[in-house]
Amino acid sequence: AGPVVGELGAAAPAMDGPEGGAGAAVVAEDPPPPPPLPGLRLVQQGAEAHVYRGLFLGRAAVAKLRVPKRYRHPALEERLSRRRMAQEARSLLRCRRTGIPAPVVYFVDYVINSIYLEDIVDSITVQDHIYSVQKSGNDTSGLHKLAEKMGELLARMHDEDIIHGDLTTANLLLRPPTEKLDLVLIDFGLSFISGLPEDKGVDLYVLEKAFISTHPDTEMMFKALLKTYAATSKKSGPVIKKLDEVRLRGRKRSMIG
Repeated sequence: AGPVVGELGAAAPAMDGPEGGAGAAVVAEDPPPPPPLPGLRLVQQGAEAHVYRGLFLGRAAVAKLRVPKRYRHPALEERLSRRRMAQEARSLLRCRRTGIPAPVVYFVDYVINSIYLEDIVDSITVQDHIYSVQKSGNDTSGLHKLAEKMGELLARMHDEDIIHGDLTTANLLLRPPTEKLDLVLIDFGLSFISGLPEDKGVDLYVLEKAFISTHPDTEMMFKALLKTYAATSKKSGPVIKKLDEVRLRGRKRSMIG
């Protein structure tokens, strides 16, 4: 079987099976939820949302259906889900309005807490692209240019006071052909609007930690990203300062344990 197709067209790794090897108890999973619209197919079943692909009014689309938290009071859950869905749509629309590449929002259904977005067809995640280039053993200078493009894009996003909330290389897509380095930001489910340098610094710190844990030997790549971010953003000084403070706090927590 091939890879599971992740959100917005990029291939995502298939989910792991039950842990514990032979003899481990198999836990029965909940049956897949019905699609929010007929004809959509489930492609990813996560803790926060179920992701479907198909057509919406004749256009290739991705539908995200938020998963309710059963431990919350239903009224609170409905209010929080609606607020989060609205914020995701607002962040995407703000990106589109200011020329930051992000999927088109087709429709938001607040009754069942689902959002219908443009499917970035034939795209690949930056995560998978980095894996592929490193595994090939070919010239990796293109990754330096990719890092610069990422830094420029994130600087523009932060200058519009958009905080992504979950910056990883899996939440950045490359449209084909990849040589053009045509990036698209996706998955704004944890996003919010803030002008605080602290929030922007934390956003960058989350991405840095993702680089460290996911992509070995990419320190120079992240340095290039930050250098371009600092040169592009009109508000980079306080943000980089806050990033350094957040790094220090993270190291202290690691030492304390």
